[in-house]
Amino acid sequence: MSLHAQLSPEAQARLQAQRRNSTISSIVISLLSLVLVGLILAFVFLEPILKETPVIVSYASNVTNEDKIEAKKMTNSVERKPSAPSSSMAKVIAANTTSPTAVPVPEVDVPEPSTDFGDGDDFGDGWGNGGDGGGGGGFGNIPATMQKRCSPEDRMQRLLESGGTEKCEEAVVKGLDWLQKTQAPDGSWGPGQRGAMTGLALLCYLGHCETPLSEKYGETVLKAITYLVGIGMKQEGRLTTTGEPNPQPYEHAIATYALGEAATFCKQLGINVPNLIDVTQKAGQYIIDKQHVESGGWDYGYASESARGGDLSVTAWQIQALKACKHTGLDFRNMQKAIRKALEYVENCQGRDGGFGYTPTSGTHAPNGYHTLTGAGMLSFQMWEKPSAAPVRQGERYILKKSKFKYDTADADLYGHYYEAQAMIARGGAGWKQYNDMFRDELLGGQNADGSWKPPGGGQKLNAVGAAFESNTTYRTCLAILMLETYYRFLPATGAGIK
Repeated sequence: MSLHAQLSPEAQARLQAQRRNSTISSIVISLLSLVLVGLILAFVFLEPILKETPVIVSYASNVTNEDKIEAKKMTNSVERKPSAPSSSMAKVIAANTTSPTAVPVPEVDVPEPSTDFGDGDDFGDGWGNGGDGGGGGGFGNIPATMQKRCSPEDRMQRLLESGGTEKCEEAVVKGLDWLQKTQAPDGSWGPGQRGAMTGLALLCYLGHCETPLSEKYGETVLKAITYLVGIGMKQEGRLTTTGEPNPQPYEHAIATYALGEAATFCKQLGINVPNLIDVTQKAGQYIIDKQHVESGGWDYGYASESARGGDLSVTAWQIQALKACKHTGLDFRNMQKAIRKALEYVENCQGRDGGFGYTPTSGTHAPNGYHTLTGAGMLSFQMWEKPSAAPVRQGERYILKKSKFKYDTADADLYGHYYEAQAMIARGGAGWKQYNDMFRDELLGGQNADGSWKPPGGGQKLNAVGAAFESNTTYRTCLAILMLETYYRFLPATGAGIK
């Protein structure tokens, strides 16, 4: 005998409804779970693809065709740490101190790869395996235009293709070795205007792809960065070491230029130098805020309402510094407005013959009838995406017609040619070949056996204004190194190669 319980029709209907609801709920939960897993996977795998890499160049170069360079594979199985800091660097380790002696030690966690003076009147990118110094890793994502100066092999290829020789690279390395030997214990260089001298030396190392991770020059680079950061920490971003008003804008701008490049490099490499970003931000903003309100240039003592209105020699350094600041990716108020006004000022300094004068109404900086700031005027436009503007083309014609360079004669204005070398290689083509043939071997012939450069002019009075590089060995050596690094720091902006 068996008993069978039979549900009523109403109960069966409710049971079936519950089963349907349960099935639907299960399906919905499963679909939501799949969507969630998909979102997580998309976030993990797409982030490195979509992540924007900062462009680290001294100026944009309008190159239409770039070589495709395969990114080096990275392995995360090995982590590289920088060499231990010297005792002079390790005395104080602080992130927020305002002590003038504070030297912060960077925090680095970077994977190992598996395979960019005047007296009263005047003053003057590279990544990869660190060149001769060994360098650091993590460079696979930088633009192709920059990768070619990253490794010794690529840098040499680019140098030779641009009209340089092996002697040019040898001279640069000897110069960097000399700078390393003459660096002060606090990380600076002198004599005088140590903010500017340290900024120029740091630019020389960065132009050779040397970073705080470089095996040979890493500590030298780090000490230079922290010296400049220390100055800025004491003075709310102002990078000057002198109370004299005339050198101040030169010194601050050159140091800001160097810190701007250093900040971008360290950001890419994951190197945390305490206060570097904060000081760079304040230093760049200070330049913008101190632009002359009427002329658009910059003046001595950063006087923004002076009757003089500034001059091109001072202004060109501010323009270079702001370009380096822009590449950091930091936010600077009124940056584009400042650059627009600055380029208007620079254009007003150009004469009918194509040469750039000292001010819009002045013919100074033209010893022996030659406008020594013509390269500075050209470079100002080239750095800000105007490589073929009319002032640039006119300036090139002026240089090709009138520029001279003989190291042991009066025609050895290193300050003027610091600008001209950069401006002319950016133009490329036959014009650069003519200029390169004029200056390259003459500059190489001026280097001393110890790696520094001898005073130019051969005892003659130079056709130059405020030629402080005659007596300042650090100054002229840095100018010479930066001129020789143009072969791999820049590409022809016109797209015209060396013929």
